[in-house]
Amino acid sequence: MGPFEAAWWLRGRHRQTVWNRTLRRRPRVPTTRVRWTTPDGDFLDLDFIDGPLASPQLLVIHGLEGSSDRKYVRGLLALAAGRGWRGAAINFRGCGETMNRAPRLYHSGETADLDWVVGELAKRDPGAAILPIGVSLGGNVLLKWLGEEGEHAADEVVAGVAVSTPFDLAAAAERMSRGLGRLYTHFFLRTLKEKALAKAAQYPDILDATAIRRARTWREYDDVTTAPLHGFHDAADYWERSSSINYLDRIRRPVLLISARDDPFIPESSLPVDAVERSPWLHAEFTARGGHAGFITGALPWLPVYWAEQRAMEFLASFAPSIRPTDAPSQRCSSEPAP
Repeated sequence: MGPFEAAWWLRGRHRQTVWNRTLRRRPRVPTTRVRWTTPDGDFLDLDFIDGPLASPQLLVIHGLEGSSDRKYVRGLLALAAGRGWRGAAINFRGCGETMNRAPRLYHSGETADLDWVVGELAKRDPGAAILPIGVSLGGNVLLKWLGEEGEHAADEVVAGVAVSTPFDLAAAAERMSRGLGRLYTHFFLRTLKEKALAKAAQYPDILDATAIRRARTWREYDDVTTAPLHGFHDAADYWERSSSINYLDRIRRPVLLISARDDPFIPESSLPVDAVERSPWLHAEFTARGGHAGFITGALPWLPVYWAEQRAMEFLASFAPSIRPTDAPSQRCSSEPAP
């Protein structure tokens, strides 16, 4: 893929941002939904595409209030299938079709579930490449996890990609508290608060339903939901401890960072230019345009090209086995614990 150039028919950060959610056609790729029981007795729903044993495994980590059904997730899985790879897409707790059971949801710094899923995938096919890609919040989770693990990350994880990552959560929250950011915040909080209220009904001793209903900003929401539910002192503590920018120097796997300087959610000043310059493991493509998780190009409106997805796959493929193992038996996804 060459350098990104925004489509002439889709100029502007907001148009780039909303296209994926509204006007994009849903890529068709057959998947199988599997529910895995987590070590704490809760569950995670994952969508799989099957493929030959020993083939690379794409692992897609969705963004804020997303799911494995998001169009960009399906697009990435379709690209993986086209290469003869296997694929898996996580639904964070509370993001599947069924509310999770435990007194927790998901957040930008929650890496325990990702760590467990990677371990399970590795045990099911030792030595097969695992190629994670995180989008938006999922990018922050991926980068934080890679930094936490450092050189101890599973050998199967050979490279990763993070797209439109909010590297500095406090800076992103501040950005979304001004201008049109407040409109985006309203739409995100509408569904987040529904989940928080459902969790408050399950665990009224932990969450205050009245305070949740009153929340209008990210600080207010994280103060009354994310912090008490996940053991943070307050929103500021959560943002500081969960921001991936604090973990980038410890990453010891090749990672491509794709972000747009005109992202309406993330200030350009928070892009980790210095960290990229310091690290031989980090590769950045910080484009002038692209919006948030947009990056749509192409000469014709009815033939859009999703540049970030294709660029991500190109990068990951450069670290994956080049020989397609067509003679290997196919692996079927399973809900049983790995041996």
